[in-house]
Amino acid sequence: MAITIYTKPGCFGCRKTTEKFTEAQVAFTEVDLTAEPAALEYVTEELGYSQAPVVVVDDQFHWSGLDPANIVRAITFARQEMAG
Repeated sequence: MAITIYTKPGCFGCRKTTEKFTEAQVAFTEVDLTAEPAALEYVTEELGYSQAPVVVVDDQFHWSGLDPANIVRAITFARQEMAG
């Protein structure tokens, strides 16, 4: 499982989201949407999001914006995967 967090510089929600995953010691890849045009196209055109951060856990589990409940779900899911 590979969690990807699409962020923008200066984005409060982006910073808080990455902090939560870091604090939980759950690995993720951070992609700067302002530096990666293909990533921006993916989250806007394919996933349909217009707000950063966009967190992609897998094809069915993804969201945009600062969402504490989904962050907890994703961390729990990642820990189960690591243990499993």
